[in-house]
Amino acid sequence: MDIVSTRQDSGMDLSPSDLGDGRLLSESQSGEETCQDTELVAAIMKRRAPPPLITTAVWERYYFADCEIKIKESTEFYGAVVWPSALVLCYFLETNQDKYNLADKNLIEIGAGTGLVSIVTSILGARVLSTDIPEVLGNLRYNLARNTRGRCRHEPVVKELTWGVDLEEKFPRSSTHFHYIMAADVVYSHPFLEELLATFDHLCEDNTVIFWTMRFRFDKENKFVDRFQTLFDLELIYDLPSMKIKLYKAMRKRKVGTETNRLE
Repeated sequence: MDIVSTRQDSGMDLSPSDLGDGRLLSESQSGEETCQDTELVAAIMKRRAPPPLITTAVWERYYFADCEIKIKESTEFYGAVVWPSALVLCYFLETNQDKYNLADKNLIEIGAGTGLVSIVTSILGARVLSTDIPEVLGNLRYNLARNTRGRCRHEPVVKELTWGVDLEEKFPRSSTHFHYIMAADVVYSHPFLEELLATFDHLCEDNTVIFWTMRFRFDKENKFVDRFQTLFDLELIYDLPSMKIKLYKAMRKRKVGTETNRLE
């Protein structure tokens, strides 16, 4: 879900080829590591692939999974621009295929926005359901079709998802099973955080893995992390302090004495 607004605080747009040697920092980083992080982000910005100087569309160019990906953006919606958190998540997924093989796995992205994460995961072989609110679905479909046609074994599907609304009707628990849930920068200062948490809870089974990147801006984000941890076990994977971005892996908390619902 993304709130209709003009583009603000866009932060840093990163090209995947600019992620250097991938040395991402932990919470226990030293001063030297902090300096390395700052230098890494500076290098990322220098090597960003800009759009042509003369163009009729606002778009950005990225490189993941040996593919050039062109993303059409819009200045009218938060969800219609590429946020740095999406690039961090894409980089992690591409460089950790040996540990997290997405091939033929059922995957849903919530708050897909421009669709970069959905595109990359489709190219990596997943069966992708890409979701967002109605206002951004047209641009989302365009980007997915443009960048996945002829490149992936499973054509990604676009579907409306408004957080917390008609979840059982549109995504029934009995027939909706996801190995992975992807979420990039879905937590910020908006009034739908409880609905977002309810959506995570509804879509997640016992063995579903959530990968979630977020940029910390206000105390509201910290409070959401606390609420999130009442339902899910949370593991910090990447910490990029100069970008204020963290990547988490999460799974539903196990209840003692209950069998796990395994995805085959």
